Amino acid sequence: MNKILIDTDVLLDFFFDRKPFSENSAIILNMCERKDVMGFVTPLIISNSYCLLRRTAKHEKVIEKLKQLLTIVDVLSMNKQIITNALNSDFKDFEDALQNFAAVSNGEIDVIVTRNVKDFKKSEIAILTPESFVKLMKI
Repeated sequence: MNKILIDTDVLLDFFFDRKPFSENSAIILNMCERKDVMGFVTPLIISNSYCLLRRTAKHEKVIEKLKQLLTIVDVLSMNKQIITNALNSDFKDFEDALQNFAAVSNGEIDVIVTRNVKDFKKSEIAILTPESFVKLMKI
């Protein structure tokens, strides 16, 4: 089974129904719900999603949505070594470096799914856009 890290932008596409991206995000989350793939996020992804969702909805509603999300995805651990690796990396975006090294540290993540492919060019893990991932999984 594919194990994927779902980046913040993919989740926000779904939550905010950002067309045309939300369709593939919904498909990916449905794949996670059906256990066709194992989806993962990081604590940072949850935190960033909360902050951005909170701008448009009440705390209780955002918390409920995130609880629902956690019924279909798992959360990768982050620790001092992951932060140190991110700080010492050539990644231009620190948050993306944290996501990447959390996925690398897990050792089982096959793909990072993001629309922000350029910021992950230093990753040793495969990087796919949601559109590419959905097309690949339908083969």
